[in-house]
Amino acid sequence: MFAVIIPAKNEEKSILATLTTILRLPVSYIILVLNGCTDQTFKLVRSIPDIRIHILYFSDPLGIDIPRAIGALYARHIGAKGALFVDGDMSGDIYQNLLTLVSSVESGIDVALTNCYPYIPHRHKLANLVLRFRSKLNRELDLFKSLGLATPTHGPHALSQRALQALPLEAIAIPPLTLYWAKKINLSIKVATSIPHESLHSPRKHRRHARLIAETIIGDCLMGLALIHNETPTRSLGKHKLMGYHEERRFDLLNCWEQSLTSQDMFFEQHVIIPGSSYGSE
Repeated sequence: MFAVIIPAKNEEKSILATLTTILRLPVSYIILVLNGCTDQTFKLVRSIPDIRIHILYFSDPLGIDIPRAIGALYARHIGAKGALFVDGDMSGDIYQNLLTLVSSVESGIDVALTNCYPYIPHRHKLANLVLRFRSKLNRELDLFKSLGLATPTHGPHALSQRALQALPLEAIAIPPLTLYWAKKINLSIKVATSIPHESLHSPRKHRRHARLIAETIIGDCLMGLALIHNETPTRSLGKHKLMGYHEERRFDLLNCWEQSLTSQDMFFEQHVIIPGSSYGSE
């Protein structure tokens, strides 16, 4: 009863390769959260005749990380005993790593992470700045000795059923907060596997995207650091407010989704496509 959650937006170049790996895993559900796709991603996914595939189709972009929370809620709704998160563009040969993440949760770990920096490569200044804040958050949580730079923000990771039930939605939609809340409620956290970033085969993005992602992650870490010090969460660093893609996160749609799961109303039916069911897309 394990589930894999795959957020995907316009991943026609990589989604079949990613699914080729996922389909080999001993899991019961493969939950694809398609959001704002304008390419052939949906058509390609629908072409795969596997009854484990459940498609959550949103024509509107959900924003960064919200699809993870959408998928987590659905996994909880269908009774999954754990969830593995793999982005739709992670098309590398990472089957054994994913299997290890699943096995770690099945053996009792609540939050199983991937170390995407098993060695120190040459990095740009922007990447170093992001890692500095990831390091600071892990250090202030007293997790750096066990986790290093590992974070749910980067690389595949897995949550136990206990974590799916206990973590606030915001902690899944803003990944660094997963670590804060997991530590706060005494969940077990472990680095289960290592995958050098380049082995994920995630495509390179343009410079503006890299800058906005960096701002997003740093802002997320700042929110986590504020919570550690019992302060109001903030994304401000001096005079700068690091928003990045944060304002595009559709918490309104996430809240609608959470409410609709209890009643399986029209909102639910408009977004769920299950093999052999009458549910359709919006």
